[in-house]
Amino acid sequence: MRARQKFDGLSDDYDLYRPRYPDEFFATIAAELTSFAEVTAVDTGAGTGIALEGLVPALDASTRYLAVDVSQDMVDRGRKKFPEVEWTVGGAEEFLEGLPQRVQLVVAAQAYQWMDRKRYVSACLTALAPGGLLAVMQNNRDHASSAFLDAYESLLEEHSPGYARGYRDFDIGSEIAAGFEPSGGRVDTRMVRWTRSVRVDDFVRMSSSSTQVQRAIFEEGEGFLDLVRDLCAEHARGGALNVAYTSELFLGVRG
Repeated sequence: MRARQKFDGLSDDYDLYRPRYPDEFFATIAAELTSFAEVTAVDTGAGTGIALEGLVPALDASTRYLAVDVSQDMVDRGRKKFPEVEWTVGGAEEFLEGLPQRVQLVVAAQAYQWMDRKRYVSACLTALAPGGLLAVMQNNRDHASSAFLDAYESLLEEHSPGYARGYRDFDIGSEIAAGFEPSGGRVDTRMVRWTRSVRVDDFVRMSSSSTQVQRAIFEEGEGFLDLVRDLCAEHARGGALNVAYTSELFLGVRG
């Protein structure tokens, strides 16, 4: 029997309420791929295909897409959205290491922190053709600029076992560079700050799709979502919250 994965059972709310990525990230990726006559793109830790929503319109219509995620639920939802994509349930590292031919693009959107990161970067180097790209993207709640998000992080730290707001505070650019630069590659970065208006009910649903909140619910029951809702109501204006994000793109180019 397949082991239950951390996002199993969360795919609907995950897909409906999670923030998307800035269009300029996909334009940057597309510009770097123009030298290739044919492109195969691999979305690793693909979830429900949120990154594909921006990637598919940005790339040439002839692009071939592969997607892999450990959660069957996520893959099932992604396959309904993008039936033309070749979906696989499994680990990203093993999938990349087993590819029969080189590819031109590997993407990890909101997934890099879940990887065996050193092995993942090595697997990307093995999988990518010369000049190929590793694109790591993430949306981070900008809690330093928002009293609401600061309070939300504190709520998670108090109630979700093992959670700390700095769980992604490692140097992604340096980790990619350690793999890519010795063979003549390079790493570029992009950052965009933006604000999203989210209705209270939608924020609570988005919150419930996170593993951190699911841990809190496991410990304390569904009543934890009442605490989230009360916090949202305290900070909302006209039933909506202004949620600040910092989005980052780390682009590794294989030498």
